[in-house]
Amino acid sequence: MAPCPVIEAHADGTVIELNPAAALLLDGVLPGARMADAVPAWLARAHHEAVVHATPPGQDPRSGEALPPVSGRIEAHSFEAHPTRGEDGSVIWWLVEDTGRRRAEEALAAERERTTFLAEASSVLSASLNTDRCMRTTAQLAAEYLADAAVVVAPATGQKLPVAHAVADQAATRGLIVASPSQLPGLSEALQGFPPVPSRWIDPASLPEWVVPAGYEGVIRSVVITPLPGHGMPAGALILLRGSGQFNENEETFARLFAARAGAALSAARMYAEQSSITKTLMRDLLPPQLHRINGVEFAGGYRPAGARERVGGDFYDVHPGSTASDASLVVLGDVCGKGLDAAVLTGKIRNTLQALAPMAEDHERMLQLLNGSLLNSHHARFATMVIASVRRSENVVRLRLTSAGHPPPLVVRADGRVEEVRTLGTLIGALPHVEARTEEITLQPGETCLLYTDGITEARGGPLGDEMFGEDRLRQALSECTDMPGKAVVERIQMLASQWLRDGNHDDMAVVAITAPRTQHLSAVNGHTRGRYTT
Repeated sequence: MAPCPVIEAHADGTVIELNPAAALLLDGVLPGARMADAVPAWLARAHHEAVVHATPPGQDPRSGEALPPVSGRIEAHSFEAHPTRGEDGSVIWWLVEDTGRRRAEEALAAERERTTFLAEASSVLSASLNTDRCMRTTAQLAAEYLADAAVVVAPATGQKLPVAHAVADQAATRGLIVASPSQLPGLSEALQGFPPVPSRWIDPASLPEWVVPAGYEGVIRSVVITPLPGHGMPAGALILLRGSGQFNENEETFARLFAARAGAALSAARMYAEQSSITKTLMRDLLPPQLHRINGVEFAGGYRPAGARERVGGDFYDVHPGSTASDASLVVLGDVCGKGLDAAVLTGKIRNTLQALAPMAEDHERMLQLLNGSLLNSHHARFATMVIASVRRSENVVRLRLTSAGHPPPLVVRADGRVEEVRTLGTLIGALPHVEARTEEITLQPGETCLLYTDGITEARGGPLGDEMFGEDRLRQALSECTDMPGKAVVERIQMLASQWLRDGNHDDMAVVAITAPRTQHLSAVNGHTRGRYTT
């Protein structure tokens, strides 16, 4: 007895014989019935084609080419029908059930498709660290592959919810809405990272208006809400909307797998945004300030870090204005040993300390001694050099008191083009228990400039052979050509020449500050007799 249903049919389509298994499967079909009436259409059509391709007359039917098997469904079962030719031209059909195999193949194909989608989704989501773009991408992928429409909800910002809406085949949108997560059952819990509620517990008719994307047309019949797990804290929630049929258990499980990857990407983007914001805030205090005219004195500064990708380093400058126009402004330019972020950290500490010591700006040596003690008592093992200047406008001239602490001496370009060196000397800061320094006083006539600079300028290596230092002589020559130039122009000129000398070579941090006495006009008094005043 055959282990499977067997049907023998004549070439004219008449059933000749069938075994009990076939009779049971085909609901009591008897011999003599027509194949077109007794079997499913796919099997009747296959029988007709088998007859059409029958062997020529006079040839043994069994010697022809083997007939290929065909597949189809009978009720809820899948069968593969294998035909063989009989001696009289009939065809015998052996029906082998392959329902389990086909289901396994379909499940395997679906799993491969899902795995491929998850891998591609992870790649797309991790390609951007922009939070808004990541939210839109998550909603777009979910709408295209998991549902008819999708909504991504991020944790609330104040009274507003950041959301991204997407409809299949439409561009995703991002915005802020004033809404409460409690308006949608399960959303508050998902935003807190709790397991999702089953979709059958959510009534689509109760959805608030803000959940449904603007471009969606139709009736929503099924809703899934699942959390977007992040790194240590929830990254948001994903809402899936479908207009045809219910989400089954496998689909909800797959949605959670996608949500896990989307949540990781959103969390990474949010952490990057937070770190970037923190970095910008801290960097704001480390960057050199923009200088301008203060109390009738022109200040200009320029800074170039050692690395092309760096924004801060070991060189720094600051100007602390006097409390009144008659009080001296404190100018500081310094160079911390090293470069990069480590040097910038110590730079920030020095700048903060000097700002606190600004009220005693008249006593340079005392300021340097206190700063030296502060550095020696810290965990930093670096030292620094600097030059400080007290600057005061007096009538049409500018008076400076300059003190160097192991730093290159300031240079002054006079109105006639002469370049003078201010002979102030001192020891390093943060290296020895006691600081020794000598203060020098100079006067700038209108149009004259005092230049403070770091050794990154003079030690810049370049030139025709690429290994020659810019040097003090070239700096002096460049300054002599800056006669009667505004301070900003002097700084730009020095920076340009140093950059041209370097070309693309490596260099140390470079900082320059120009202190200029502006050109003035003397105005007579209103009565024409008494002394007038000077104006810029």
